[in-house]
Amino acid sequence: MAFSFANLTDADKSTIMGIINLSPDSFYYKSIFSSDRDVMRVAENMIHEGADILDVGAESTRPGSRGISDKLEIERLLPVICKLTREFKVPISVDTYKPAVASVVLQEGVSVINDISGLGAGHKMAKIVSKYKAGIVLMHMKGTPEIMQKNPSYDDVCMEVSDFLKDRIKLAEKTGIDPDSIAIDPGIGFGKNLTHNLELIAKLSQLKSLDKQILLGVSRKSFIGGLLKLEPEERLEGSIAAGIVGIINGANILRVHDVASTVRAARIANAIMRVSKW
Repeated sequence: MAFSFANLTDADKSTIMGIINLSPDSFYYKSIFSSDRDVMRVAENMIHEGADILDVGAESTRPGSRGISDKLEIERLLPVICKLTREFKVPISVDTYKPAVASVVLQEGVSVINDISGLGAGHKMAKIVSKYKAGIVLMHMKGTPEIMQKNPSYDDVCMEVSDFLKDRIKLAEKTGIDPDSIAIDPGIGFGKNLTHNLELIAKLSQLKSLDKQILLGVSRKSFIGGLLKLEPEERLEGSIAAGIVGIINGANILRVHDVASTVRAARIANAIMRVSKW
């Protein structure tokens, strides 16, 4: 049976995706886990706190970061993925844009590929996801992590992001990926300046026309630091505020470092939205 975001998400409850980072090059040092034991402990804790899905990444995609080889990414992922998929019932997502990596982890029971390039590898990645009947998150990114924050510019950021995602949805579905297995992500912080990020969150509802679940990743990102003049470890409140505005504007899934705090905040937002028919 194909993975379905429609089954994962609930109209009355926001879905929370917990971040597990296996790269030593993260922008947020508290999200780095260096041992399998630490990963399993954190995964169990996130699920206990209310995470609906876990997203595991082994390559840093912070601004200025350089890519790593398929081999190294697989070496970091495989031992952890094998344990997570066997130990826990929640879906496991892997944050990768590489077909070779996706093929290996999907064989081990991974449910979702979180592709920051939005099928930048084209049909090759799409066919692998389709073969395993997996889910895919299509994200918008302008450039690559190494250069994406060097003066990004748009004529209309919301329209350009929407057009890109619409095109990639067509590619995914044409290649055989189930329409309900596709979620979209505007890519906050990926080739966008402060104004671009704020505009995308404020106008997130425009992406609803694409008829896909919307994933929003704002957790502890640099635009929050830019506004508050705070380092990543001090950006919790800003992350929650941005996430709640995202929920109000149409986000179905929040990708976060801080599961318990976000779950509590989202629960209140969801309750108010149900009563007010927001």
